[in-house]
Amino acid sequence: MQTTYKTVPYGVRQSRRMSTSTPEPVRFDTKIAVLLRDDLEPWQRLNVTAFLVSGLGTAVPEVIGEPYEDADGTPYLPMFRQPVLIFEGSKETLTAAHGRALSRVLPRALFTSDLFATGNDRDNRAAVRAVPTGELDLVGLAVYGPRNAVDKVMKGARMHP
Repeated sequence: MQTTYKTVPYGVRQSRRMSTSTPEPVRFDTKIAVLLRDDLEPWQRLNVTAFLVSGLGTAVPEVIGEPYEDADGTPYLPMFRQPVLIFEGSKETLTAAHGRALSRVLPRALFTSDLFATGNDRDNRAAVRAVPTGELDLVGLAVYGPRNAVDKVMKGARMHP
């Protein structure tokens, strides 16, 4: 394969090798992570994850990519522009992660055990509002922010199997 080099002005950072092979993978400065309590039923894990990540796109619009379109021109909704990492941990791990997310002032969404008994957004907000921060029975937490900050929040959690 022939290698071609492109000349660029001094100080401009750019890949020097040009080829028709696949482009370098995109690496994000930020991370989206969800932490689930390890004693949840499978349906609860899916439900909690869906609810948690729905909050990030509205509060942090830059996490949303462009709309999709198939080859026939059929449009589809945009999704996150980067992967969502799913972790699991004990109740204690979740409580500690929540405290670290609060101290770092990261955008976050939470899901408490009380929300399994409610059936709508109004009752969900009332259930969370009724409990002091330190007494929340957390079953899920989603955070977004700089990679290193999110990694520190997730300390002690393990990747979801």
